[in-house]
Amino acid sequence: MTVTTRFAPSPTGHLHVGNVRTALHNWLWARRYGGRFLLRIDDTDRERSKEAYVDAIRADLAWLGLDIDGEERQSDRFALYEAEFDKLKASGRVYACYETPEELDIRRKILLSRGLPPVYERKAEGAPAPEGVAPHWRFRLDHDAQIEWTDMVRGPQHFEPKTMSDPVVRRADGSWLYLLPSVIDDIAMGITHVVRGEDHVSNTAAQIQMFAALDASPPEFAHEALLVGNEGKLSKRLGSLGMDSLRDAGIEPIALAALLARLGTSDPVEPVTSLAPLIAGIDFARFGRAPARFDEAELALLNQKILHHSDYPALALRLPAAITAARWNAIRPNLITVAEAADWVAVFDGPFTAPPPADADERAVRAAAAAALPGIDWGADPWRALTDAVKAATGAKGRALFLPLRRALTGRDHGPDMGDLLPLIAKDQALARLSGS
Repeated sequence: MTVTTRFAPSPTGHLHVGNVRTALHNWLWARRYGGRFLLRIDDTDRERSKEAYVDAIRADLAWLGLDIDGEERQSDRFALYEAEFDKLKASGRVYACYETPEELDIRRKILLSRGLPPVYERKAEGAPAPEGVAPHWRFRLDHDAQIEWTDMVRGPQHFEPKTMSDPVVRRADGSWLYLLPSVIDDIAMGITHVVRGEDHVSNTAAQIQMFAALDASPPEFAHEALLVGNEGKLSKRLGSLGMDSLRDAGIEPIALAALLARLGTSDPVEPVTSLAPLIAGIDFARFGRAPARFDEAELALLNQKILHHSDYPALALRLPAAITAARWNAIRPNLITVAEAADWVAVFDGPFTAPPPADADERAVRAAAAAALPGIDWGADPWRALTDAVKAATGAKGRALFLPLRRALTGRDHGPDMGDLLPLIAKDQALARLSGS
């Protein structure tokens, strides 16, 4: 068996972190077992589906490094759905219904008022169809067949079909709802594992009977706990946190993947620089049932840690030409995003305006440094030689020695180790800055 997973977004909007987590886990599972990861565009809603969103979905997956092994579009598969629907109709597993939404709502309220579950009540067989009314169609659940499966996250699952409403699978206008086309596609595409949110558990219960009605074995299922925000409930912010906003914030795709791969598991979130360790570590048995908390501050910190571990060749094409490998190694411990590297070009090559000396002691330190600098060997350890000379000339030490020199040479109060930074600044530039020229 070739492990085959799928990601099935609707192109009615941009992907958000919850969608991406689902895509990532499906991709990791397929890659762990040398299988296939398929993209299925669920574009049956013709009014809301937009080609621009399809392009954005592909772009977001590519940005994350999630390559796909095939793509299907539901809008191209209506003939297949029709053929399978006809089989179900012939076997009596789908049937026509004529209630209006208002009638169904009234009936639900009546059942609830009687203390009964609001389960759809099947009409008597052979009841006449209202004249001029197009039917919607329901899938007939087999009340005598227990619904059971072992979920890769939730463990043994059991549903009593008598307590479930027969699900609507087709609207009166002929359009399809999610449940049946998804089952038909999973069979035709050879899907072996379905990884999705726990909000689909009841859908899975109905779909397991649909697989059986179509003479197919269901795939394995993994229903993950949903993401929540810091406030402890489902966050509206998470529902709108798209890839564009994360890219604009300077988040690296590997940082997002590293966080989403481990959220909800018992494994620690660790900085990685490739997807390989995430592939090796994916294990649905390690996922818990508690909500998985997504923290943007944790993501930003992880992003920073990953940058500090990132080698120059991996990022060279995204860095300014002036940022060489040596300069990258010097500044990366102080970066939060790759874009901030551009801010250091002026520190290395100028021009920039250093702050004026604050007091007589600071002026003395700068003057002593300017006097000592011409005689310093720039190819050895210029920072140690410079500070030793200034300390001997002025008696300054500690902060009173190092801060005035850092300010004069970089224009900043904080930054990389000056021992690493100073050799990367041209000697004549350093002299000009210390001299205030």
